[in-house]
Amino acid sequence: MNNWQEHIATNPNICHGKPCITGTRIMVSVILDNLAEGLTADEIVADYPPLTLPDIRAAIAYAAALAREEELLPLR
Repeated sequence: MNNWQEHIATNPNICHGKPCITGTRIMVSVILDNLAEGLTADEIVADYPPLTLPDIRAAIAYAAALAREEELLPLR
């Protein structure tokens, strides 16, 4: 997804400036945490009615873009 910027915004007055799905207070990290726990995109959309499947894909694309810019080394 090349247009993740259309789905994700930051505002210092909303969620302390953390990236959120545009028009919501649902942080990208919440979506990624749910995916990491094994929930499907459909389950997340069901749990958070303002979300859409394109929002979930945008969160994944955002994380991929972030990972390309900065790598976190795993603890050994």
